[in-house]
Amino acid sequence: MTLAPTVHHRGVTTLTLDSPANRNALSAALVGELSEALAGCADDDTVRAVVLTHTGTTFCAGADLTAPPEPAAFVALMRAIVALPKPVVARVTGHVRAGGLGLLGACDISAAGPDATFALTESRLGLAPAVISLPLLPRLDPRAASRYYLTGERFDAAEAARIGLVTLAAGTPGACADDVDKALVPVLDGLRRASPQGLRASKELVTASVLRSFDSHAEDLIARSAALFASDAAREGMTAFLERRDPPWVL
Repeated sequence: MTLAPTVHHRGVTTLTLDSPANRNALSAALVGELSEALAGCADDDTVRAVVLTHTGTTFCAGADLTAPPEPAAFVALMRAIVALPKPVVARVTGHVRAGGLGLLGACDISAAGPDATFALTESRLGLAPAVISLPLLPRLDPRAASRYYLTGERFDAAEAARIGLVTLAAGTPGACADDVDKALVPVLDGLRRASPQGLRASKELVTASVLRSFDSHAEDLIARSAALFASDAAREGMTAFLERRDPPWVL
């Protein structure tokens, strides 16, 4: 299993990524289990909102290079989060890399703690943030997207909030991760006070442009992602990563 047992409290269902052996990387198994859990939340009238969080020091390390999901399956998962008729709130207290940013970007609201770090590392592996652009580019500051897509630099929660990747950064470096939970108290209280119909209709308004991105560009980006993963450059980049060495293009 890659998800911890579901927790439900006062209308909020918490889904916890729990695959510490691979730093909650996006394996085919994780994508399948999370998709199934979200479908269950969509059909459950007792669920007002969903919190997506993690165990360990990493929210999601990106694609599992040893057992990656099909690009179409990952796209379907991100779209399911965006289109879910209930808000999805990300609670992040650890690191987020590559495809994990797509998972985060699909959520409606997100809070990141002082120990959270972020990086779009695909370009360093001979890849590109292809399918995760579907939820990210409609929401990110364009100049920041250009920088971090190209350089793969790591940035902190405050910068993630500034560029639109997360909703709020909780605490300062060295602060307690409990700050994230404190920051989410008024958010979850607001969701519990809203009517299911009001939440559904309001979410449709704020996600319309993101869903248009999926409907217009998903097929092309899935094909582009598959071609990149199959390339010689990507095979070398991923091998170098797994062997903990620099690929030959590093100057």
